[in-house]
Amino acid sequence: MSSLTNIPRRTFLRGIGTAMALPVLEAMTPTARGAQAAKAPVRMAFVFFPNGAIVPTWKPEGKDADWQLSSTLQPLAKHKQDITVFTGLTQHHGRANGDGGGDHARNAGSFLTGAQPRKTAGADIKLGVSVDQAAAQMIGGQTRLPSLELGVERGRNSGNCDSGYSCAYSANISWKSETTPMAKEINPKLAFERLFGSADAAKGQAERDLYRKSILDLVAEDAALLRKKLGNKDQRKLDEYFNSVRELELRIERSATTRTEVPEYDVPEGIPREIDAHIRLMYDVMTLAFQTDTTRISTFMLANAGSNRSYPTIGVNGGHHSLSHHRNDQKKMDDISKIDKYLVTQFAYFLDKLKSVQEGEGTLLDNSLILYGSAIADGNRHSHHDLPIVLAGQGGGQLASGQLRHYPNETPLNNLFVSMCGMAGANVKQLGDSTGPLANL
Repeated sequence: MSSLTNIPRRTFLRGIGTAMALPVLEAMTPTARGAQAAKAPVRMAFVFFPNGAIVPTWKPEGKDADWQLSSTLQPLAKHKQDITVFTGLTQHHGRANGDGGGDHARNAGSFLTGAQPRKTAGADIKLGVSVDQAAAQMIGGQTRLPSLELGVERGRNSGNCDSGYSCAYSANISWKSETTPMAKEINPKLAFERLFGSADAAKGQAERDLYRKSILDLVAEDAALLRKKLGNKDQRKLDEYFNSVRELELRIERSATTRTEVPEYDVPEGIPREIDAHIRLMYDVMTLAFQTDTTRISTFMLANAGSNRSYPTIGVNGGHHSLSHHRNDQKKMDDISKIDKYLVTQFAYFLDKLKSVQEGEGTLLDNSLILYGSAIADGNRHSHHDLPIVLAGQGGGQLASGQLRHYPNETPLNNLFVSMCGMAGANVKQLGDSTGPLANL
């Protein structure tokens, strides 16, 4: 049985302090009235990793559709037809350009802006508008959250974090204006709450915490009324959605720690003890945000620029940043390759989640553009050309994925960003040092 009635796409289930958006249901499409089904929106995410990569183990071989994944990118094997890998893209303003040391701060600062950070450790920071915020200015009003900024490491916007550069550059990749970074949320619970909070969200959260309720308890009455309007297929999809929301709630709750539980870790209260759990919870929050069309634009920092986190679960006890200055020491290079592959494995998990969500004739991944990369290529040399860039998804059928695309060195990375914005419906003509859309995309 199909859906019994049509309901608006922007339908929310409401409860105390809660406005719960829904995934796309058959009842939200106008097909029952004989009209063409609405086209799914294109979502964009930008995932940043620090300290560059070991280029020989990262870089694939081949050309166009005839190419082979590198050893670092092997975790993406089942998504090979869903991704596009680029060579030759450059972030020129990651370079010193007369400003001396500080490549790691410039890595994060220039990554999505294509602008040169002003070298200062004071309050007079100056950079440029990042691609996510440029797009949000144009299409962010179509969703409840114009954009969503996430991370896993705390940052601060004052003090000197890299050779005279303000910590604001190292801790942020999203910039609303030349002087205003968009602070990232690193607590999975608070990120989750942002998706479902209404004007009196604090009241709803307080009640849930007091009575240990699920967010689903607060919207149960609205959900029961909605079910009566839906056909069997939509009811099953609604149940699957509710189950995924509750499962994420429980995982967030189980993984949250207190300061007394993990005194040996420099983690705020509520942050998962294990980095695997932390990263995957944040990827799950992004998936949920895209699935419900709560936002169409997100950024995620897997670590701050210059992060010296160790990864003992994969046998790497040295600090990431320290190891990246390997000076061709094979053991250090092998450890960095392990970190590179580990972070790609987590990214593959995100793609798995997006691909598991059906949207019309395709999947949420098909209707997305998910960029994974860094503005440093070789962390030992601090090179900013031929960057490690992967783009997942097809932008709703606008991008032919499953290819390795070669571009001349010094091709601005921002040209790719301009193209992505166009596919997402944001008419961004120029961004940072872009010279136009990326050719032949």
